[in-house]
Amino acid sequence: MGKIRAAITGIHAWVPDYRLTNFELARMVDTSDEWIMQRVGIKERRILKGEGLGTSDLGEMAVKGLLEKTGTSPDEIDLLICATITPDMAFPATANIISEKAGIKNAFSFDLAAACSGFLFALQTGAAYIETGRYKKVIIVGADKMSSITDYTDRTTCPLFGDAAGAVLLEPATEDYGVMDHIFHVDGSGRKYLHLKAGGSVKPPSHETIEAKEHFIYQEGQAVFKFAVSNMADVAAEIMQRNNLKPEDIAFLVPHQANLRIIDATGRRMGLPPEKVMINIENYGNTTAATIPLCLWEYEKKLKKGDVLILAAFGGGFTWGSIFLKWAYNPE
Repeated sequence: MGKIRAAITGIHAWVPDYRLTNFELARMVDTSDEWIMQRVGIKERRILKGEGLGTSDLGEMAVKGLLEKTGTSPDEIDLLICATITPDMAFPATANIISEKAGIKNAFSFDLAAACSGFLFALQTGAAYIETGRYKKVIIVGADKMSSITDYTDRTTCPLFGDAAGAVLLEPATEDYGVMDHIFHVDGSGRKYLHLKAGGSVKPPSHETIEAKEHFIYQEGQAVFKFAVSNMADVAAEIMQRNNLKPEDIAFLVPHQANLRIIDATGRRMGLPPEKVMINIENYGNTTAATIPLCLWEYEKKLKKGDVLILAAFGGGFTWGSIFLKWAYNPE
């Protein structure tokens, strides 16, 4: 028997119905469709509307769809990990709430916070549980309700973000498929460029923090862009080199969808033609932990068993990394 690997055996995603277009944004803040498209390549983003709805509601829909699609009973799931930076509440974990809403009763669950790299970090964490041989079915969810921490009076950040969730099922594979390798990095000094100023233990909520709008995303765009362009491209190239992969070996780059210029730079660094780069940022914007599973879901019918994929992300923290993955099934 060969080494146990963790293979993705199913994927599903869910986005809210409401579309916030650039033209609608232009009525809310001083911006335009041309300005947004030129800088980040986003046309519209999905927003979760409704009283009392949060990230767990996004995750619930993705997980229920995944279970139905793969013919998996909720009772079969051993573990659920939710990558998110917009939890329903500080505690309990949003993963626990998703499990309850999806009828998953025999699994333990926890959240993982790594911003835009969250899905990659959670995917590798789930893979490690599968590789022990003790866990047979693990669900990884990437979900964020970014509209809950977006200031719609800030023209520099409000065009960027949307709400979505994606989920994958991981199962053991003894064939040469699944998660093959990963490279992850963090640099905590990057927090000064991209963070939420208040709401944590350092600066708890108060009337002052609310009035100062410190519960919304704070980003120094130029600094973040500079770090993201170099680090996401470098780590994707590094994992190719470490595994002796050439551009012709790769079926697709699956990049975090933050900025079209960052995505293009990463593809060029890897020597890939545009048709080998998954892109859907125009329709959804940056959904943080959900962007990569959302891409995989949209491109699923184009994937075939054995395809080599490079997943790459860069996020607040700073966090960045790449996964070398071999796709484990053919489209239906």
